[in-house]
Amino acid sequence: MTVTQPPPTPDAPSASAGAGISVGSDQGTSLLLSGSEAVARASIDAGCRFFAGYPMSPFTNLLESFSKLMRGPERVCVAAESEIEGANMAIGAAATGARAATGSCGQGLALMQEAIAESALNETPLVFFNMARSQQDYFQATRGGGWGDYRTIALAPKDVHEAIEHTHLLFHLADLYRVPTLFYGDHFIAHTEVGVTPHVPDLGPLPPKDWALDGRAGGSGRSKLHWTWNMGKVLDPGPGPDAHWRAVAAKFDEIRRLERRWEVDHPNADVMVVSFGTAAGFVEHVARELRAEGLSIGTFRPITLWPFPEEALAEATEDSRHVLVFEVNAGQMVDDVRLSVGDRSKIRSIGGISADESGLRYGALLDVPAVRARILAATGLEAAR
Repeated sequence: MTVTQPPPTPDAPSASAGAGISVGSDQGTSLLLSGSEAVARASIDAGCRFFAGYPMSPFTNLLESFSKLMRGPERVCVAAESEIEGANMAIGAAATGARAATGSCGQGLALMQEAIAESALNETPLVFFNMARSQQDYFQATRGGGWGDYRTIALAPKDVHEAIEHTHLLFHLADLYRVPTLFYGDHFIAHTEVGVTPHVPDLGPLPPKDWALDGRAGGSGRSKLHWTWNMGKVLDPGPGPDAHWRAVAAKFDEIRRLERRWEVDHPNADVMVVSFGTAAGFVEHVARELRAEGLSIGTFRPITLWPFPEEALAEATEDSRHVLVFEVNAGQMVDDVRLSVGDRSKIRSIGGISADESGLRYGALLDVPAVRARILAATGLEAAR
């Protein structure tokens, strides 16, 4: 198994913004936690001081965990009246320099798209948590529905342990680049209980938040202004919308180059299966079973849904005869796979929509026998074995 993470950004600013300061969340002690509790604790350990959200299952568990843990005069958790209010409250908190976050399930994230775009174009660092329901909202996570030339760094953990790592990383990347970042989870991440050991990773230095609206420059003639047009003030003009938006677009191009992450196992096997998030765990289990039975099969998992690791996928599938895409939707990530793999005739989507009767959880498709059957049927290997 090869896990690829980018090296520290060579030209990253050297000043520290205090990321990764522990707030005493039982560091070094093994705890039995649900995914929601683990993510909330990791957020607080990462320095999150403000959280707002509207209860929507399975995100509700994360909101409840924040409400229990965000205690003390310097931490605030708000149960907002709507997703739109929660997102804009979080933008306001983040504009003061505080680490802040919000979230919902995919349906609630749909209402936050303007806020995500504003966060990107205002250059206000903010973390959005998506605890999705029965669908994998890949298009929403990678394409969004806001306005302007912006993107959102999106990480999709496959289990609770990785969810903790991703939480720390998302707060760090948000501050490093002054961008919104997205945590892509689901009800498995939210509800699974596992033993974890909370820790605060050292992710490197961060730039100073000299842009923060903290009130200290008021009345000095040096007051600050956050504005998507970035026009500045009469005596201190800014670059204006054209130059500002060009600079923001260039920044996202740089993020695309530096921050791609992926995991590959048995590259260039005859059969390569591409999957993401918790669904990838099922795919990897089936692949191990089939390799034990003598089949040449590997797996590829984009850890960053955006930026998507196109070159890595192309290299890992160059000699493969079949490239299968398993996702719990009608076919969304398959678009990026087609843009990455030179021979599109090798690509086949083997996922599909699959929900239980409540519409809140995945259905029968997300099960080892079902995944196995789809892989074998798509390759014709079932008859040959």
